[in-house]
Amino acid sequence: MSVHKEIKRVTTHTLQEFKEKGIKISMLTAYDFSMARIIDTGGLDVILVGDSASNVMAGHETTLPITLEQMIYHAASVVRGVTRALVVVDLPFGYYQGNSRLALESAIRIMKEAGAHAVKLEGGGEIRESVERILTAGIPVMGHLGLTPQSIYKFGTYTVRAKEEIEAKKLLEDALLLQKSGCFAIVLEKIPAKLATAVSKELLIPTIGIGAGGGTDGQVLVSHDMLGITKEFKPRFLRRYLNLAEQIENAVKQYVDDVKSKNFPNKDEQY
Repeated sequence: MSVHKEIKRVTTHTLQEFKEKGIKISMLTAYDFSMARIIDTGGLDVILVGDSASNVMAGHETTLPITLEQMIYHAASVVRGVTRALVVVDLPFGYYQGNSRLALESAIRIMKEAGAHAVKLEGGGEIRESVERILTAGIPVMGHLGLTPQSIYKFGTYTVRAKEEIEAKKLLEDALLLQKSGCFAIVLEKIPAKLATAVSKELLIPTIGIGAGGGTDGQVLVSHDMLGITKEFKPRFLRRYLNLAEQIENAVKQYVDDVKSKNFPNKDEQY
């Protein structure tokens, strides 16, 4: 724990040092000021303002509908609540694929309007030009390989990726390409643990896994899943640390009962 307390502000350089020293990187999502402040105080290294906001905050089935403006709103809210963690923001679907100029403009808006510290893009070789163009502006880029939720309609399923040798080989090639392009870290989502470990050993930059086993340099989960706010999502890789949905429901029921029975407010709870 002492190593975490010593760090005033986590940077991309800090994460590189963590990899070299064998210190695991902790990462969770946040989408609003209050949650960001709580999890930042908990000593987290990286906060991801994920396009998963599309699912957990807006109720969409996929991450595709969320806009750049909405991501900037969520990111700005998170940044205001954070004093320690590195804040990474997802570039949403449609704002970087196949158009490196748009990718740069989108990344600049996120950094300028939200005050974020880095952006994250999904994909390998096909987004290389966008990654390199964003980096020309001095904006740090985190990569994302394996299961890439923005490509859900291409895959047709959220199942484990890169089980076959051809896809596994391409994933390693893409990881090395992203590293060469200048990415400071790569998220590996839902790939076999053996492959994730091999990729992590091959790369000089840190890897952060989700459903990719313990051989990566760090772990990320969606905070709403980890805290048990969402109940439907139950993949094998998810560890629930709380059951907040039930606790909040019970608290609301108690409040309703207290209001109906005139128990709340009592004499001490009024002016």
